Amino acid sequence: MAATVVLEPAGRCRWDEPVRIAVRGLAPGQRVTLRSSLRDEKGALFRAHARYCADANGQLDLARAPALGGSFVGLEPMGLFWALEPEKPLWRFVKRDVQTPFAVKLEVFDGHEPEPQAEQLLSVAVHERDFLPPGVRREPVRAGRVRATLFLPPGLGPFPGIIDIFGMGGGLLEYRASLLAGHGFATLALAYCDFEDLPKKFDTIHLDYFEEALCYMLQHTQ
Repeated sequence: MAATVVLEPAGRCRWDEPVRIAVRGLAPGQRVTLRSSLRDEKGALFRAHARYCADANGQLDLARAPALGGSFVGLEPMGLFWALEPEKPLWRFVKRDVQTPFAVKLEVFDGHEPEPQAEQLLSVAVHERDFLPPGVRREPVRAGRVRATLFLPPGLGPFPGIIDIFGMGGGLLEYRASLLAGHGFATLALAYCDFEDLPKKFDTIHLDYFEEALCYMLQHTQ
């Protein structure tokens, strides 16, 4: 029986949704290495790996089996996702287009070698992780000086509101806001520098700009 990666939910789910990872068809007690990888929108590679042993039935369930080493140790069912690290040092993991998913490749290799070879590959699966939950509405906002994107949950509302402001990098990042909308929050991803006609540098704080964004949310019917 060939080894098979089993994912629940299979195929695709939200980025913040837990995924159950299991491997079937291994030999009893077989030592294997699981590796995850993805490329961001600029092509940068992120990877994680962990070493495991199959149970007496030749099965491996990451919800019950502890990692014996690698990018993490112990019982970490989602470790292959949260432990992803960039191949290029200090490269920041960012999702810029929430309307497309990330594809995470999961590979199973025989043995516990530090760098598994292609001939040791037993099974592979690809899981898509998306950022725009079903029914969530994405609405660009250009109101007065406000430059933002509003994400509204499914339904009529009104909904509790959140204004999401990132750190000093500038631009308009939407991935937290889109995911929050999937949990019932009307969320405004707010840019404040280095986006369209906003100032290129954030060297002076104009609090009235943020007040204008707050007033936009307060007057919104949802």
